[in-house]
Amino acid sequence: DRPFSSYSSSRGGWNFKLYFKSLIIPFIFFMIFGFVETAINGSNGTYHFSLLFLIITLISVPLQCIAEEYVYRGLIMQTFGSWFKIPILAIILQSIIFALSHGYNSLGNIEIFFSGLVMGFLAWKANGIEVSSAFHTANNLSLSLLIMFGLQSTSTNVQLTDLVIAVIFDVVLCIIIYYV
Repeated sequence: DRPFSSYSSSRGGWNFKLYFKSLIIPFIFFMIFGFVETAINGSNGTYHFSLLFLIITLISVPLQCIAEEYVYRGLIMQTFGSWFKIPILAIILQSIIFALSHGYNSLGNIEIFFSGLVMGFLAWKANGIEVSSAFHTANNLSLSLLIMFGLQSTSTNVQLTDLVIAVIFDVVLCIIIYYV
């Protein structure tokens, strides 16, 4: 019983300037992190670059991430928030659902849960999903590019060290984005 634009933000619509401004910092940090990780662990992927693949990636990844943000931080988190009037509870509940909807092992689901907490916090503090969408897009786009160029590979089996590093990185990046 409310306009669709209210799921984007409390400002009543999608703020493209905020989204693109919020995309730059996390994308740079995710790419640097990926290159450092590759330098330490070595390249473990297979080169898959093609111009068509790059174009499809640059279009589909942001659309997919924004769609997920509308579902988890737009619809689910706002619905829980309207029921409980406790923002942290809404953030935790949507993070649980977000984690369970991904097909990782238990450590991977914990990693996704923490990412959901970070994105939920960013959406709550920004009064909209543009910043969380930018964070989500930066994460998925940087990983897609690193995989495309054969620098990394993807797996649903997350190790404990990967989990700890990812959680610390997400929290530090969240703090940076919050203050910038």
